[in-house]
Order: sequence, then structure tokens, then C-alpha cells
Amino acid sequence: MTAPLTLNLLQGSVRFPFSAEAAITLQGEINQLVNQLKAIGAQVNQGGRPEKQQNLEYCHSGEVFLEVFCNPNIYPSPFAAKVLLTLRDDRIRLTTEAELPRLIEDLAEYLAQHG
Repeated sequence: MTAPLTLNLLQGSVRFPFSAEAAITLQGEINQLVNQLKAIGAQVNQGGRPEKQQNLEYCHSGEVFLEVFCNPNIYPSPFAAKVLLTLRDDRIRLTTEAELPRLIEDLAEYLAQHG
């Protein structure tokens, strides 16, 4: 089942059709990203040099194509992290930034209603 997902951006929001299954997959990817960011923060707090972490590169092809990208190596914590979002279909393409904590909230709200 596809229902509209609303993502709040730094300025404004975007709403597009998205399935609950895809939202669960994206939420899992984001949880891994948050764990990576926490690991980096812990290593820095202990005075060590953090190990390089893999980027989040999530892609979903549905009614619209969604790509979510984040390099965890450039943010000090999950609260400061931002993700690059690309949404496109055959008529329009939108590329913008969103705050990671807000994306987490938006997905949780969506899954509470449609998951």
C-alpha cells in the first residue's frame, strides 16, 4: 500500500507516495547511520581518531525515485547531521537537504499511521 510521506525540509516540505515497506527499510538504514554517528562521537570523546564510516546511500524506485545520502564522517553527532535528498520522476527533480533528526521523526510519524 502506498500512502503519502511528508518530509520536512530546512525550508518547506515535500510530500510524495511511499510504501510502508520502503519506509521500514529506510528507517533501518537510518538507524545504522545513527549508530555510526554515535560510534564516531564516542571515539572522538575518548581522544581517539574515529574510524572512517561508510556513507548512507539509500535508493528507492517507486512512483517517484528517492535517494538519501549522508556522509557520517563529517558530522560530530546524529543531532547535527544532515542528509541530501533527491526526489524525481519523469517531470520534476528536487535535490535538497534535510536535518537527520527531523527525517527520523517524519518516518516514525508515517510508520505510526501507515506501518
